[in-house]
Amino acid sequence: MTAVIRAEGLTKFYGASRGISGLSLVVEPGEVFGFLGPNGAGKTTTIRLMLDLIRPTAGLLEVFGLDVRKQSVAVRSRAGYLPGDLHLYERLTPREYLRYVAALRGLEGLGEGEALSERFELELDRPIKALSKGNRQKVGLVQAFLHRPDLLLLDEPTAGLDPLVQQTFNELLREVVAEGRTVFLSSHILSEVQRLADRVAIIREGSLELVEAVETLRARAFVHVEATFAQSPPQEAFASLPGVRELERRGPVVLLALEGSADPLIKALARYEVLALDSHEADLEDVFLTLYREGSAGAS
Repeated sequence: MTAVIRAEGLTKFYGASRGISGLSLVVEPGEVFGFLGPNGAGKTTTIRLMLDLIRPTAGLLEVFGLDVRKQSVAVRSRAGYLPGDLHLYERLTPREYLRYVAALRGLEGLGEGEALSERFELELDRPIKALSKGNRQKVGLVQAFLHRPDLLLLDEPTAGLDPLVQQTFNELLREVVAEGRTVFLSSHILSEVQRLADRVAIIREGSLELVEAVETLRARAFVHVEATFAQSPPQEAFASLPGVRELERRGPVVLLALEGSADPLIKALARYEVLALDSHEADLEDVFLTLYREGSAGAS
């Protein structure tokens, strides 16, 4: 099957300022692809290049096997886009705005906009200028989904949404993927990407750090172990243990990172009086922060 998105050596500079540099990735049909990075890393630049809203400095970029520069109209007709800096026609109501967007898409009425608005509990007949940030974000989501696009390009999609609406969004995304459609999800909210994505790319200062399955990334991360002692153990108590790194001490509480077998750590802990012991699997945030710390150390 043809890749939904294929980029090779994709580069964008704004004059002397870096946007992205040498980015190469492939997004397959029917997956949720998480695109992670802090603000300014190049996430929005990458999405805008996919829609030919800006032009690359160098490199190849295809969507649905189409050259995004030469066939941008065909690409946009099959894509739904939610920008991170959402701007709406504030004098219109959501109903009027969605009818306008649907007409541009060649649809009658609101397309699927009415049903989607019900799911998101979006009031359609108040002026957009009177809506809260969360309700404006709902309008943006509905317009992205209303024409049943083959590809959804979502830039920080849950910004401003309350937890119940986020749950509705998650359910909708699962339905989209079950139908074989594809989602490219840009976010700096790590927990959101971990719940939704099949694979994740991490971008740092315009360059791609890695592309991995979420479960593969989690397997690479440390397990966090928090031990509370009757008395604080010596500073060197766990220093020589294989796969163990001490992260923090708060009086008698010691936070450790564990990679690999827990047996050496358990035996070392048993030498002291342990009042409480807690552990949890590392998540995507741990991987992300570890990568960025390592990158910062390498650059210093």
